[in-house]
Amino acid sequence: MVDASADTGTCAVCVVHGERSLVANLAAANNFKAAHVQKPENWAAVELARVVYSAGFFITVSPESIIAAAKHCAEHDKVYCMNLSAPFIMQVPPFKKALMDALPYVDYLFGNENEAAEFAKSEGWKTTDIAEIALQISRMPKQNGSRGRTVVVTQGSAATVVAVNGRAVQYPVIALPKDKLVDTNGAGDAFVGGFLSQLVCGKSIEECVRAGNYAANVVIQRNGCTFPATPDFVWA
Repeated sequence: MVDASADTGTCAVCVVHGERSLVANLAAANNFKAAHVQKPENWAAVELARVVYSAGFFITVSPESIIAAAKHCAEHDKVYCMNLSAPFIMQVPPFKKALMDALPYVDYLFGNENEAAEFAKSEGWKTTDIAEIALQISRMPKQNGSRGRTVVVTQGSAATVVAVNGRAVQYPVIALPKDKLVDTNGAGDAFVGGFLSQLVCGKSIEECVRAGNYAANVVIQRNGCTFPATPDFVWA
């Protein structure tokens, strides 16, 4: 989609000792319209897909597009995945409502420990235990009953929590010396990308998490969201 009336979106990134802060100017990206994804030539990609993923940030732009794709997945027994993306999604009432409208259609929900804690707070839950929060989210109402909701919560250098079917399992991340940490920007997105690379191939949750942790580990050792020319990930 092209909006000639708006500039291309930009984002300023400040990295200090490996940790980053972002200031985004969405510009044209803020003008995405559901009508664009519903064009036959674009909707054809949704119809062909077996797995669909949306970042939570898209909630602020086009919740109608999210619901359209999510409902399609539920109706055709496809997998719909979403990311909490940032605590403010849960803090701003219209954004939280859009998230909750989409949640019944979500098969895989991703987030980090801060986002999960903010979700629990927004729901009035008293617990701050990440595993318990993940379990409670996994048990929330779901449209497609053919599979339980899987909730995946990353915690930086602490273990990744995966909750599904009434059980929460913790998967250790790859240990990284502090002096090798370069830039955490994109670590969460890299994790999801690695995870989904295995999910679409029918791999186990263990393999999905292993690939996610690998991708995040590579990204945080480099400036920007970049990978080496040749990856050394070993497929099981």
